[in-house]
Amino acid sequence: MFNTLKVGILLVVMTALIVLVGRAIGGPGGMAVALGLALLMNFGSYWFSDKIVLKMTGAQPVGPQEAPELYQMTQDLARLANLPMPALYIINDPQPNAFATGRSPKHAAVAVNTGLLNILDRREVAGVVAHELAHIKHRDTLTMTIVATLAGAFMTLVQIAQFSAIFGFGGNNDEEGGGLNPIALMAMIIVGPIAAMLVQMAVSRAREYEADRLAAQLTGSPDGLINALLKLERGASAIPTHSMSPQNAHMCIVNPLRGIGGLTALFSTHPPIEKRVASLEALRGSIRPQSASPWA
Repeated sequence: MFNTLKVGILLVVMTALIVLVGRAIGGPGGMAVALGLALLMNFGSYWFSDKIVLKMTGAQPVGPQEAPELYQMTQDLARLANLPMPALYIINDPQPNAFATGRSPKHAAVAVNTGLLNILDRREVAGVVAHELAHIKHRDTLTMTIVATLAGAFMTLVQIAQFSAIFGFGGNNDEEGGGLNPIALMAMIIVGPIAAMLVQMAVSRAREYEADRLAAQLTGSPDGLINALLKLERGASAIPTHSMSPQNAHMCIVNPLRGIGGLTALFSTHPPIEKRVASLEALRGSIRPQSASPWA
């Protein structure tokens, strides 16, 4: 399980990988530029990631007038979780899905697709909303966004390194102390993107189990979320998304860009649904709702 310390270590490792690629491309100067890029990406992710994601997905803000039942449910669950009421958004997308974003509980948002509202009942919607609030409470939204952004920056630099290797540019100059030898550079070109994806997906997968567990506690039962996950998995498989992309797929409650067997499972942003369901079913009988819950 990835606790806060381990996630911090992952962020340091990803930043170090970016710096190494920068050194391979441009020697000491390239290393300095890469470090600056990593710090800039961290800063941008912290302050603007939520606004960027919401804009990219076409999310529209809603209040108690536009979505009274959903708003009241989110407000009640946020109170149980000791969280401020997050901004609430609805995305006009037929695929059933949802995600949370924001740099802190005070600057958080929950977005749900119209497809989700069309196929889930009240108890199931509550399970999904509680799951997203759990991500906010654990500050997963910030962590996963920063890791994903750094992974994207790393893979961009690897592509630059590949260009440099093909055309003979870069900092491979032993006298200057910069760069890596061509064999090491090619190894980084091949292995680097895979390593970046594995780090990104490992963080996302670990956090899903924790969010599922807290969602069951908030709603007083794992059943609503179990039923929701099974429906969402089928829906995501059958209905293509109009709003999500590989850059933000890891934020959703179920993978909106599902692969089919083989190595795709290795790079999935989410644990298999059957494992999540099994983990939730193991909680039956041990859940003690914080108060009388209408969703149990």
